[in-house]
Amino acid sequence: MLKKQGLYDPVLEHDACGVGFVVNVNGERSHEIVENGIQILCNLVHRGAVGADLKTGDGAGMTIQIPHKFFSKIVDFDLPDENSYGVGMLFLPRDGKLCEQARAMISSVVQREGGKILGWRQVPTCPEYLGDMARSIMPSIWQVFITVGRLRGIALNRELYILRKCIENKANSNGWNTEMFYIVSMSAATLVYKGMFVAPQFANFYPDFKDHDFSSALALIHQRYSTNTFPSWPLAQPFRFLAHNGEINTLRGNINKMMARERTLSSNLFGNEIAKLLPVINPDLSDSAIFDNVYELLYLGGRSLEHSMMMMIPEAFGPKYYISEAKRAFFEYHAAVMEPWDGPAAITFTDGVKVGATLDRNGLRPARYVITKSGK
Repeated sequence: MLKKQGLYDPVLEHDACGVGFVVNVNGERSHEIVENGIQILCNLVHRGAVGADLKTGDGAGMTIQIPHKFFSKIVDFDLPDENSYGVGMLFLPRDGKLCEQARAMISSVVQREGGKILGWRQVPTCPEYLGDMARSIMPSIWQVFITVGRLRGIALNRELYILRKCIENKANSNGWNTEMFYIVSMSAATLVYKGMFVAPQFANFYPDFKDHDFSSALALIHQRYSTNTFPSWPLAQPFRFLAHNGEINTLRGNINKMMARERTLSSNLFGNEIAKLLPVINPDLSDSAIFDNVYELLYLGGRSLEHSMMMMIPEAFGPKYYISEAKRAFFEYHAAVMEPWDGPAAITFTDGVKVGATLDRNGLRPARYVITKSGK
């Protein structure tokens, strides 16, 4: 990625992409849902940018539930019960020596913070399906399996969030930017596969997606068309909780206000460890990634998935808009806590249990959904 030079300023970058998801409403996992997600991704290929070589895309990816049955079958170490371990998806340096240093750093931080690494897995990939540009800057892709005591579910996710922030801060102190070292996801519930693809390359690049035991009850996808941003492996979507089509036009103000309130952040759930979460935002990332940074703090800080989203993207609730008194009170109260993140936005989001979507208050990025007779 380029730094500020001449008339170019990365602060002015924006996104405009394709998003979607498919879900078994009853929560039943199947490989079919994963295949449906790939089909949606391919159907949105027109929503993604492509380079002059016709093989390098701005980015594409998918969020799924952790495929426990698949991992239990293919890893060479023992896994505990589902939801009692987390999986980190990692973009590490391409250089072998630096990659080993990065893995050693992760192991050191995890041990220091009271976690335990069960094992590592280098993710199988097929780089021959990539364009030359995407292949030339492709990271080394790894998964790390972590437990923290006997924690499971949301409590484990909260500890994995702290762990991830500690690892990121250590990487930053080592002088590694996001192009060298990036944690795609680290969760006990969800797993994100992404990269600099044109949509049809996605499933061919990651052979995991062809295994029948690679199953999920949800598949949230994103096809990137970034109007003013250079392609990048880390900036492909989905991010850890969401996929976003649009722009956050109030971004500079949102960043400044969030940084200003860091000194007063407190939480009964995080306690003194909240200091390890700072800085909440990585300003070098895209508007979507920065939104995701704040969203995960609100959600893992104890609010529900939908509560957190309604705080950040409120409905129009002025005197001329008819809404219930209770809903108006909700938005007026939270206006004193969190400024709106405004702009044309259609956002899909998930914590691995619920899936949701929302629009900006002006509906400038329309979206629609259907519930089928078969429960999708």
